[in-house]
Amino acid sequence: MRAWLTAAGIYNLLWGAVTVLFPAWLFLLTGLEEPRYPFLWQCVGMIVGVYGVGYLAAATDPLRHWPIVLVGLLGKIFGPIGYLDGVLRGDVPVAFGVTLPTNDILWWIPFTMILLAARREACGSASAAASSTSSPQASSAGRAAAWLVPLLLAYSLSTSLAAVERHASNRIDHGRCIRR
Repeated sequence: MRAWLTAAGIYNLLWGAVTVLFPAWLFLLTGLEEPRYPFLWQCVGMIVGVYGVGYLAAATDPLRHWPIVLVGLLGKIFGPIGYLDGVLRGDVPVAFGVTLPTNDILWWIPFTMILLAARREACGSASAAASSTSSPQASSAGRAAAWLVPLLLAYSLSTSLAAVERHASNRIDHGRCIRR
């Protein structure tokens, strides 16, 4: 768990730094038009870098700092959903998805495993509540993760299906041509 969060922290710090210092790099790599307002893309790089700091902090005690992992997982799920929605609406070029495997998808399983471990620790600590080896923070973390993870997955699925449905309804909108 710690190794994954450390790797995520370093990756995000590097990706964020490159994006802040060279905001056009991804656009040049994908053959897309450079951003009209590069400072907005630099802000994205800053946000990604800040996530890196959070992941490094969470790496010190992943089960205790599960909320940081949850926030990271949310971003790594909602980012691709937003990308898919933008592609389906014709607002985002497909080439822009080149970063999805390394920025988002790669981290889904390890982050989910950390949240599930926090849940297991909380559920297991209920039977060991009398012992002093279980911290109250870990117990509440696991209980929260126990209902947040399924809720997050259900919401992600419903959002994805809504985007597909919205795209399908746009294509048959009274027989009119829809821009792509």
